[in-house]
Amino acid sequence: MTRIREEVSIAAPPERVWAVVHEDLKNAPKWSANLSRATRRGSIVTYQLRLPAWKGAIEVEETDKSPYRKCAGVFSDGPLEGEWSYSYSQRAGKTKLVYEMDYRLKGMLRFLGGALAGQYAAGIREQMDSLKDYIESGKGPKVPK
Repeated sequence: MTRIREEVSIAAPPERVWAVVHEDLKNAPKWSANLSRATRRGSIVTYQLRLPAWKGAIEVEETDKSPYRKCAGVFSDGPLEGEWSYSYSQRAGKTKLVYEMDYRLKGMLRFLGGALAGQYAAGIREQMDSLKDYIESGKGPKVPK
């Protein structure tokens, strides 16, 4: 298994960060450059990705969802198998968001190995920085006071 762990501190409450990441899927491509579309069917979320070495869908199932604290699950369809999670904590008016995943490439993509894994890891890092910029610039859903 390959492990990815990225974290970012965002000057916004966890409720706002959660809303952008887990509820406002139609606008997710605005802060995730490798994402062309995200859709939800109950606990299943499908991400249409476009990486330099691969384009296609990854489907995840949310199996552990505690709003504003944690959202975790498994890769349920697509070229990855494994687990992923977003963890939220708040301190001094900021949200610490940690994304972790343990995964393995399936099918023909396993032969791309390092090239795709490197692109995917770099994409996650860029996505977290872009998410921070997006939220801190005032974009995305607002949380009622």
